[in-house]
Amino acid sequence: MSDDDTSRSESQPSYRVLGCATEHPSHLFPVRTPFNQRSFDALNRTGVDLDVVSPTPYAPPVGPFSEYRHVPKTERWGSYEVHYPRFLYALPKRYFYHVSGNSMRKRLTRYVEQTFDTPHDVVQACGFYLDGYGTLEYCRRHDVPLVALSHAGDLKNFDRFNDTVQSQIRETIDYASAVLTVSDELADVARGFTTADKVTTLPIGEDPEKYPTDRREAIRAELGIDPDTKLLLYVGRFEKEKGVKELVSALGALDREDVSVVAVGHGGALRWWFLDELGKLSHPAHAYWELDPIAVRRLHVAADLLVLPSHFEARPTVIYEAMAAETPVLASNVGGIPEMVVDGETGVLIPPHDPGALTEALDYLLDDPARLRTMGAAGLRRLVDNEWTWTRHAERMNEIHREVIDA
Repeated sequence: MSDDDTSRSESQPSYRVLGCATEHPSHLFPVRTPFNQRSFDALNRTGVDLDVVSPTPYAPPVGPFSEYRHVPKTERWGSYEVHYPRFLYALPKRYFYHVSGNSMRKRLTRYVEQTFDTPHDVVQACGFYLDGYGTLEYCRRHDVPLVALSHAGDLKNFDRFNDTVQSQIRETIDYASAVLTVSDELADVARGFTTADKVTTLPIGEDPEKYPTDRREAIRAELGIDPDTKLLLYVGRFEKEKGVKELVSALGALDREDVSVVAVGHGGALRWWFLDELGKLSHPAHAYWELDPIAVRRLHVAADLLVLPSHFEARPTVIYEAMAAETPVLASNVGGIPEMVVDGETGVLIPPHDPGALTEALDYLLDDPARLRTMGAAGLRRLVDNEWTWTRHAERMNEIHREVIDA
């Protein structure tokens, strides 16, 4: 931000934001959807008056979801406090998701009115469903504008929802003053639901100063990585849609002795299958579960290549992280990934569902370590040149908020 921009920001009065993110970290789920927490933290640091709610399902007395009873009532994250009001989450989701939405909408409205000074100036939701729809009654009752930021799930999975949920998503988008998406590709999808002038691409990002790239060799030594070993890094959910089956197949076909693999996961139905398959590889492979963000950043710095063979994506956070760490990217050319990775310059793009192409690309890249470092440096330049940082993300969100408040 320039000095003039800083002066204008400081001269403008603050405004009040109600942030809503069903998917938000807590001490029970410390690494869940960290981008929501980082977005709110960056926004709060612009000087707004921020209240954050993370509606949480009531915990059943027994069973796999009984652990939800350990979610706190409130907890501080970064620069702000989070409230975790409860609502009824009905299963199976396929048939009763609308019941969950209606429960959240009713209970969240009452909680916000009883807990905070109301009304707020704007509501910032981390998606249309459940978050945006859950705040809709509060917004209407107090004539508060709604801004919703989609990361793909509610829009790209729209046809999978039942008719009632589809209607509720459309109702939310119709009310929203601004529809934000994290990629241009997703913005095109959003324009199928509303007028083009309502849709804006608002990238998330990463802050390079958090990545100790000057300590790369020391970090690799601490991790026991030989200087001649090529470290491949996967970060994401252990699930089919992330391409973990193609990854296992490609690694199994990789005929070289200079490779080590690290996988970092935080969810996914294929967790145990994936770990078993990694253990069968001839290459050394290590998997970590719900790893602290600081440790993940160190792995990004230590890695020679980030591998992400997803079937679909918006703009995945993990690629921003790799760029900040000067690590090149090998990924599928799906969704918003081609907006991030310049094929042949900051990494390599391949078709999804193609383990053969993945193996071939791995071999090609690992044969030229100098090329990998050049690509990594180019990725950092691209991140900086495009201002894909949390600071700029928050500044743009601040600008959008002021526009809808003043409209």
